[in-house]
Amino acid sequence: MDFSKLTAYLDSLADVGVPGCDLAVYRDHEPVYRHAAGHRDAQKEQPMRGDETYCLYSCTKVFTTCAAMQLIGEGKLSLDDPVSDYLPAYGHLTVRDGEAVRPARRVMTVRHLMSMQSGLDYDLATPAMQKVMAETHGLATTRQLVDARARDPLCFEPGTDFLYSTSHDVLAAVIEVVSGRRFSEYLKARIFEPLGLRTMSFALKEQDAARLCAQYVVNEKTGAIELRTGDINNYRISPNYESGGAGLYGDVADYIAFVDALACGGVSKGGARILPPQMLQLWSANQLGPRSRASFDAWNRKGYSYALGVRTRVDTSIGGRGQIGEFGWDGAAGAWTMIDPINRLSAFYAMHVRGFGYSYDVIHPTVRSLIYEGLGL
Repeated sequence: MDFSKLTAYLDSLADVGVPGCDLAVYRDHEPVYRHAAGHRDAQKEQPMRGDETYCLYSCTKVFTTCAAMQLIGEGKLSLDDPVSDYLPAYGHLTVRDGEAVRPARRVMTVRHLMSMQSGLDYDLATPAMQKVMAETHGLATTRQLVDARARDPLCFEPGTDFLYSTSHDVLAAVIEVVSGRRFSEYLKARIFEPLGLRTMSFALKEQDAARLCAQYVVNEKTGAIELRTGDINNYRISPNYESGGAGLYGDVADYIAFVDALACGGVSKGGARILPPQMLQLWSANQLGPRSRASFDAWNRKGYSYALGVRTRVDTSIGGRGQIGEFGWDGAAGAWTMIDPINRLSAFYAMHVRGFGYSYDVIHPTVRSLIYEGLGL
């Protein structure tokens, strides 16, 4: 193994505007690489230590869809179940049709939620949601806000196109109904505790808040990377809302333990089974037809299509080194994960800059390619 190019690359990211980053790589339950570069504070006085806490944003989706796959594997949920079987508010959906709004002709299913083909969008402040927030004095629950979301028209008929959206927030509410538990309680019992994950939470714990890595946002007008103080996770709509799409906080050590288990047949080093292999295969199977794939391709994830809540590698002739069947996702502040069951290989990369498109277009594929190169794969 030779990761000298990877280390040099991570060290160079400060030159393109990444104040600090951290990468962990595991293979067959063993750490093969770990490097943190840059600084954890705005003043650049404290080097990265590797124990920083992050807003995971959309890297939360890997946990949420994993939870759904657990229930599917146990026969408690089916991909083709109507969402309205669990959330009756979704039984009377409408669709925007030009300037008009009409009743939906197709039924929204669990598969549509997981594959981002539901017709929902990412508007977090629809009129219906704002009304519920006002009625609950800002304390609306996951179920209340998700039900309110159903009153707004869809962008297209379910199953006919791809649009990144709040679909996985709705999925979290489905999981609550199926399991009979609050979403966070389900994750704690079925994933966090079996894997020994101590920092994963929808509410930043006091001890973890002290380790929160400085957060930055790209100024859309100037392109400058600017510090944002405090917690800027606007996906936490209320204190009682647990966003299955973007709500978790956690650190690198916890996340890599999660994806290491998934890369190794769904079983942790300590023997905790999270998913059976057949569910991993189903989870990472391409779900997009031609129209949906064209919409997904606009995201510039070269060599990938979209599966049940994760990107999935379908072509290694473009996009750099890799493995067919490798899957994972990324987050709004630049975090990224990959799971390669063929090589029993996993990685988690963390940074904390929102609105930085360079992360997805350049950093993530470069890091992935250099991991495979360093391993001689």
